[in-house]
Amino acid sequence: MSPSALLAGLSALTIGVGADLRESSTPFEKGLALGLFSQDPEYRYDELLDEVKRAGATHVAITWVWWQHDLRSVEIRPVPGWTATSEQVEASIAKARALGLHVTLFPILRLVEAAKGEWRGRIEPKDEDLWWSSYESFVLEATRLAGRAGADRLSIGSELLSRERQRARWLRLIDRVRTTAPDLELMYSANWDHYEHVSFWDAVDVVGLTAYWELTKDLEADVAALRAGWRGWKEPLERWARVIGRPVVFTEVGYPSLDGGAAWPWDETRKAPIDLEEQRRAYQAFRDAWYGSEILAGVYFWNWFGFGGADDSGYTPRNKPAQAVIESWYKEGRR
Repeated sequence: MSPSALLAGLSALTIGVGADLRESSTPFEKGLALGLFSQDPEYRYDELLDEVKRAGATHVAITWVWWQHDLRSVEIRPVPGWTATSEQVEASIAKARALGLHVTLFPILRLVEAAKGEWRGRIEPKDEDLWWSSYESFVLEATRLAGRAGADRLSIGSELLSRERQRARWLRLIDRVRTTAPDLELMYSANWDHYEHVSFWDAVDVVGLTAYWELTKDLEADVAALRAGWRGWKEPLERWARVIGRPVVFTEVGYPSLDGGAAWPWDETRKAPIDLEEQRRAYQAFRDAWYGSEILAGVYFWNWFGFGGADDSGYTPRNKPAQAVIESWYKEGRR
């Protein structure tokens, strides 16, 4: 059934489902994502995880990358120096659990060679069977790591737009994962502009979305303007969540600390002057717009890895004004 047909068929249930979402007693996921992105295979992420805990987070998404060469490739593999080792992944999970954090293991796929506009959402392998076999091996390796180290949840994919209509393939993969690790909670993370097209939401436990919606074209927009920028994105998402009867988790919410970071939050390649204050305003506007939402089950700010501080133009909020926004929200003890 197409997403549009599904929405039409379920529209009559909107009122009742909305009530169910509001009555949910599941604790809100106060999350931070931590990318295992160091090129040093001996690097330990303990200090960063200590910081995640001190920031007030209750949940962490531990992220690392496997690679395929280009859009048409069929082999997915770790690349030494670009992929965290199994030991680093397991040690990070163990450290997070020792800190009392709920752990989502969040493996992602990237391209070694990508022309302008090419990314994992546009993968078109030359052989679908070979690609899916390789992708299954990737996810099952993540499943084994999660099981050995005791992660609570596994993301089985992120932003794979061109793959999302292949329901039978995903159901086979999900079945293999559940057979391997029956106690592991499963999530898929859809792209912010493609969540209605995922054909297998009913087969996973958690509906995840990245949240890189463009909020403004005004590079000097204040918090009120950025908050208003959420309105056109928030209302359709809330309607959709009520129709499918599922709350959502924002798996990635992030803004580079650049001039225009709130205008193009998804563009990690963009160059512009550093603007820590714009990043802070974007964080504050997100909190103001979504605080207490009945459909939002949790949020993971992207990404704690990075040097941080006044000279850092990347996404990390470490040692920047945006960090204070996270801490004031997460430490107040309420949803």
